[in-house]
Amino acid sequence: MNPGDTLESKINRSDYKILIVDDVVSNVLLLKILLTNEKFQVCTASNGNMCVEQAKKERPDLILLDVMMPDISGFDTAVILKKDPETQDIPIIFLTALNNPSDLVHGFQVGASDFLTKPFNKEELVIRVMHQISLVAAKRIIVQQNEELRRTISNRDKMYSVIAHDLRSPMASIRMVLNLVVNSVSPESVGAEIYDLIDKANKESEDTHDLLDNLLKWTKSQTGRLNVVYQDFDINDVVPGIVDIFKMIGETKKIKLNYHPCDAKLFVHADSDMMKTTIRNFLSNAIKFSPEGSTIDITVKREDNFAKVSIRDHGVGIAHDRIAGLFHKGETTYGTSGEEGSGLGLQLCADFARKNGGDVSVESVLGEGSTFSVLVPLVQG
Repeated sequence: MNPGDTLESKINRSDYKILIVDDVVSNVLLLKILLTNEKFQVCTASNGNMCVEQAKKERPDLILLDVMMPDISGFDTAVILKKDPETQDIPIIFLTALNNPSDLVHGFQVGASDFLTKPFNKEELVIRVMHQISLVAAKRIIVQQNEELRRTISNRDKMYSVIAHDLRSPMASIRMVLNLVVNSVSPESVGAEIYDLIDKANKESEDTHDLLDNLLKWTKSQTGRLNVVYQDFDINDVVPGIVDIFKMIGETKKIKLNYHPCDAKLFVHADSDMMKTTIRNFLSNAIKFSPEGSTIDITVKREDNFAKVSIRDHGVGIAHDRIAGLFHKGETTYGTSGEEGSGLGLQLCADFARKNGGDVSVESVLGEGSTFSVLVPLVQG
């Protein structure tokens, strides 16, 4: 639609059908002529019962309904139409000579969209009809756009799932082979340049595998195919194993990981795999954005009715204006050795924490480092 164009100007009137209902034949003929000249499709009925039948058969976009009819009144006819799921969404303009406020109120109570007072003129008729048809057209556009959006989202999620699922297995094999190669050779045996290339490929395979893993989990989470499996476990039993794995990863950048456990047991009610994924993502990012020779502190403590796991680094930090959208914008960022981050991991962390009744948070100073934390609900009682 071009600027300045209105919805009414874009409506093809011949696409819309209007049902005229009046027991006076001359009124029906007049309205039919007027609306046909305005390019609308027209069907007619002479009483309330016929109106109900025609509404189901013709599926009009608008009904012009006389109030005073011999068999059942327009008001009673409207009640029947609005109770039937097949016809309840069809807008109704009442045709009436009544101008009592109580009659108007009653008309709106039984489902009127508008009133057209007899005798009416052509201009008023067209304006009131076009107003209702414009609303119908707008609703059609919204329904169509919602359906297109639903298909787009469905196709996107399907694509993500296929990409992540089909690439994950071969990528795991590539990662395993590169890990073996890196551990089997040295700069002396293959030359410093070749060794650096193999080491770089190994690190990139690790990052790609983690990205595909996060992508698969995120897609399942967004499409409702990843269920939360609640368990009661001591968070102190989960964190050390993750820290031990990342100590070896940290050694490649000469980064030291310091683990500070909680003295008391902290039994949480959560999905263990989701919590492990969240902590792993935070630790991976901390190493990625920390300079060589720095330290990372992993702290577990109680905070109100939650267990809190915090990962504090002394790396590049985050600008204040980026913190607010960090967990939902999915921005690409780069580590201290040029490692590329997708931003998807942080979205996944926030989603997992909230699905388990907890939350995530970040505190950061640009150039000084960041602290990422996850809150996990404690077992109550």
